[in-house]
Formats: sequence, C-alpha cells, structure tokens
Amino acid sequence: MTENERENYSNWIIDNDSSRQTYATLEPDLPEQPYRLYRFLTDLEDILLTIPDDRDRLKAIFPLVRKLLMSSYWLQMEYHTPNPETGWSVNTLYKEQDYPITIQTVAWLPGNVSPIHNHATWGIVALIDGQEKNRFWKRSPDKEYPHKIELIDEYNFIPGDIIGLMPDAIHSVEPLGEEPTITFNIYGETDFSQRYEFDSVKYTVKNF
Repeated sequence: MTENERENYSNWIIDNDSSRQTYATLEPDLPEQPYRLYRFLTDLEDILLTIPDDRDRLKAIFPLVRKLLMSSYWLQMEYHTPNPETGWSVNTLYKEQDYPITIQTVAWLPGNVSPIHNHATWGIVALIDGQEKNRFWKRSPDKEYPHKIELIDEYNFIPGDIIGLMPDAIHSVEPLGEEPTITFNIYGETDFSQRYEFDSVKYTVKNF
C-alpha cells in the first residue's frame, strides 16, 4: 500500500452536536499474521479499560478496525441478505452478556431510509460495500417544541470510510445506487432509555 493510497481512506467523528470532523490516522500495513477477531476483541478491551473518554476511544479504535477489515476478508462476506419487507438485515458477530460490546454487519437495500436516531453510546461504522448518504441532525429545542431537531449536514460515504459516532450524535442513513450497502458496526454499552427515534416534522421523540 502506497502513501497515496493511504490518503484515500477517511475517518470521521460525528460529535454530540452531530458536527462532522475528519480525523487522520496512519493507516496500518497488512500484518504478517492474520489479525483475527479474537485479537481485535482483546485489543478493544484494552482500549476500553485504559481510555475512558469516548472521543479518544474512537480515535484509538479506528486503526484497529481498518487492520481487521484489511486482514480478515471473511468478515466482508459475513452478512445476511436484506429482508425485502424491512429493507435491511443484521448479522450479530459478537455479543456477550455483561461485556459492553456488540459487533454486527448490517445490510441495507437501496430505496430505504432509516429512522432519524441516536445510539446513546459510542459507535463505529465502517463501510464495506455500496454507498450511503448520512444526514446529520442537531437538537434545536424551543418553548413550543422541546424535541425539535434541524438538519445541519449530509455526506455520502464510500467503501473504506470509517465513521465514529458519539453517543448523542443524531443521524439517518440512506443507501445509494443499485446494490445493498454493507457495513461493519461496533457499539458500546447502550442506555436504551436514552436512545431515541426523532420526528423531524412533528418534532416528537420515542424510544428506538
């Protein structure tokens, strides 16, 4: 991999106010031995134990996700065909009781748009295949509408992009093109009482 090729990869952090910031890291070379999922989980646990700040965690996890996807190509095929009725599918690769990590691959069919939502935890989404438009929203409450939100940004992500989401970041996802969008997703421990679906017209919220 050349330095010019490295520059084609983008890492993004979506802050708690949903502002989008690029974050440059030195991309890893392919390891001599496969960087397997169990090694990734061990390294991830070390980060969670030693780095308490969510933003710093995201920055530390970015290169590990890149190395995992570069080395373990089988992960790129570990997804379920999207359900034609719902338009999406989730394949859980790792979830353990009392361990605050969930790892999934998610597939979306074009022509579908996710609800506007937050995750109430930090998360990382790495785009494996297809293209998707993310729209980013921020809270804009007033006396009449305490749950009002407004659209502040949108961006088309392509394969190789990695998105780090802070817990209060609000977004919606729309697959683009003619093929399903495939992503590799990691989430921390979610406070489901604080995870919401937002209505951008009625300015209401409900648990998501």
